[in-house]
Amino acid sequence: MSAKIRQPHSPISGFIFHLHPRKVAAETIRFTLSFGLGGMAATLFLVLAVTGVLQLLSYSSDSTAAYQSIILMYAGSSLAGFIRNVHHWAGNLLVIVALLHLLRVYLTGALGQGRRLNWLIGCTLFLLVLLANFTGYLLPWDQLAFWAVTIFTNMVTYVPLIGDPLGELLRGSNEVGPATLANFFAIHVGLIPPLILILLIYHFWLIRKAGGLVRSRNGEAHAPMVPTVPTLISREAAVGFGLCALLFLFSALVDAPLDDIANPGQSPNPAKAAWYFMGLQELLLHLHPVFAICIVPLLMLLLLAMLPFLRQAALEPGIWCGGSRGRWTAASSFLAGLLGVIIWVIVDEFVFKISGSEHFLTPWLSRGIVPLLSLIFISGLVYRLLRLRKSPPSESVMAVTLLCLGIVCGLTVIGIWFRGPGMALGFFFLKG
Repeated sequence: MSAKIRQPHSPISGFIFHLHPRKVAAETIRFTLSFGLGGMAATLFLVLAVTGVLQLLSYSSDSTAAYQSIILMYAGSSLAGFIRNVHHWAGNLLVIVALLHLLRVYLTGALGQGRRLNWLIGCTLFLLVLLANFTGYLLPWDQLAFWAVTIFTNMVTYVPLIGDPLGELLRGSNEVGPATLANFFAIHVGLIPPLILILLIYHFWLIRKAGGLVRSRNGEAHAPMVPTVPTLISREAAVGFGLCALLFLFSALVDAPLDDIANPGQSPNPAKAAWYFMGLQELLLHLHPVFAICIVPLLMLLLLAMLPFLRQAALEPGIWCGGSRGRWTAASSFLAGLLGVIIWVIVDEFVFKISGSEHFLTPWLSRGIVPLLSLIFISGLVYRLLRLRKSPPSESVMAVTLLCLGIVCGLTVIGIWFRGPGMALGFFFLKG
C-alpha cells in the first residue's frame, strides 16, 4: 500500500491550522453563539499594533514636544491624524469588546474542565487592555490626560501598605510630570504589547486544545463538522473587515479628543478619571477610600476569577445563560444592580450627606464596613431567593455576578454623564 501523501501547506494556511483545527462543529460557527467578539478583540489588537507603530514615526515622548507632535499630526489634513484617531477609538472599543467577550464566555458556559486556565488568561488580558489604555491616555500630554492620570495615581495611593510606593513608581516622582510621561511611554510601547501578544497566542492555542468554541451537550455527539477553510475563515474575515470598515469610517468623521496643553497649575472642573475608571472615582465619592479603591474592586475581581472554580457554578455549555429562564434571570439581575446603585447614589447624595447622617458612625463603619456588608447581604439574599425558587446553583451564581456587573455599569454611567462641576450630581450631559 502506498502511503497517503500530505500536500504541503502555504504559510498562510499553515498559520490558520495552527490556530484552528481542519474541521469545526457547525453549531459553533453560528454568529449568535459568540457574535464574533473574540475575533473582534484580536482584530482590534492588530489595528492598535499597526497604528501604534505608525504613530512612532511622528510622536515625540519628550514632555516639551509631545503635545506639539500631536498637533502636527493634524496639520494640513495629514494622514497621521487619521491614524491617531483610529488608534484612540480602537483602544477604547477594545475595552468594551474584551469585557463583552469575557461575559459571552461565561454566559455560554465555556468554563468547564480544560478551559479554566484560559478563563484566567482572558481575565489577565482584559486587565492588560485596561492598563494599555491607561498608559496611552497620558501620551498626548494635554489637560484631559494629565489630570485623569493625576486622579488615578492619587487613587492608587489609598491602597494599604503599598499605595504610596506604587503611586510613586507609576509617576516616577512625587507628582505627575515628565518622568511619568517617560514611564508610561515605555510601559505602553515596550512592555504591554509583547505581554498581550504572548498571552493572546497562548489563549488561541488553549481554545484549539479544548476543541474550539464550546458546544452544547447534545451537539457534542451528533454535531456535523464543516471545513475551517473556507467556512469559518470567511466568516471571521467578514467580521474583521466589517469592524475595520466601521472603525475607519468613525475615525474619519470624529477626531480623538485633545484638550489644551497640560498645565499642572490649572485643574479643570470637574477633573475626571478615564471613562473606564469612572466607576472607581464615583465609588470613591461614597465609600471610605480603602474600601472604594482596594477592598470592593478586589472582591469583584476575585469573584470573576473564581467563577470556573465555584462548585456547580458553570452554566449549561453552548446555551446562553443556561436557557430561556436563565436569560430572564440574567437580564433582571443586571437591571436590578443598575437601578439599585442609581437609587443608592441619589439617596446617599441628597439624604445622607445633606442630613449629616453619614457621620452616625466612624468613617470605617459608615463608609466602609456597613456598605460592604450590605452588598454581601443583598448578594446572598439574591442567591438564596433563587435557590428557594428551585433555580440551579449555576443560575443563582450568574444572578449575583450580573448584579455586580450592573452596579459597576451604573457607577460608570453616573460618573461619566451625571457628574458636573465640583462633581455635583445632575443632568449635566444635557448641557454639553
